[in-house]
Amino acid sequence: MDHSVKAVFTDIDGTLLNSMHRVTPRTREQVLRIIRKGIPFVIVSARSPSGIYPIMRRNGFSCALISYSGALIMDPDRKVLYSKEIRRETAARIERYFAGKKYDMSWCIYSGDDWIAPDRSDERILKEERIVEARSREGTVDDLPAGAGVNKFLCICAPGTISRIEAEVREAFPETAVVRSSDILLEIMAKGISKREAVLRYCRYLGISPQETVAFGDNYNDVEMLQAAGTGYVMGNAPEEIRAGAAHVTADNDHDGIAQILEQIIPD
Repeated sequence: MDHSVKAVFTDIDGTLLNSMHRVTPRTREQVLRIIRKGIPFVIVSARSPSGIYPIMRRNGFSCALISYSGALIMDPDRKVLYSKEIRRETAARIERYFAGKKYDMSWCIYSGDDWIAPDRSDERILKEERIVEARSREGTVDDLPAGAGVNKFLCICAPGTISRIEAEVREAFPETAVVRSSDILLEIMAKGISKREAVLRYCRYLGISPQETVAFGDNYNDVEMLQAAGTGYVMGNAPEEIRAGAAHVTADNDHDGIAQILEQIIPD
């Protein structure tokens, strides 16, 4: 392969998907084009694998995926290359903490492809199910199979509350990684997990330099990934403070921001 770009990494929500949670035809064609050219295309998301598979099936993408912001990495054949979990004892303490705090939020846990919510009837959980086209089941950490750990906690916070919750959770559980993926979504993973580390890890697996890659993202948990890539592109729909600090900004997710760049940097 004689291309200067050796891999393309992209976030999903607000980046690969438009406002209707779909890949636009132009972006789909460009992604399929680079896959046909043999350039690794890697989806990097806070979503679970079950929340990524429908996108891959619908668009014909055969690609690697980085799930749970890096806590789970799978190759194009869905072989697990890396997995890191929050210890069950820590996860149980987080559950008890949330029960005592009574934050204005809904929360759930993910373990591999298992998605558990304490209250499946919660409208915020039901909305998340509709968006990612996957189903949770009702339960707690105690309902996980023996030996299974937790890849991620997801907290769906009431508008305007996430900054306080983020700060308090980070202080209460320094042994975890706490990141914001939108103005209402807070993710809790094992210490050291980030999209940046996942990109570096997958580059080592491919035997390429991160400087030979490009990445696309739109939110706070994407910033380090964009900085780790050779060239990182912030979507035009990203929060203003992220766009202001970016070296490269492309069009928004409703106007083929990814496709526009791929057409420019990876010629036929």
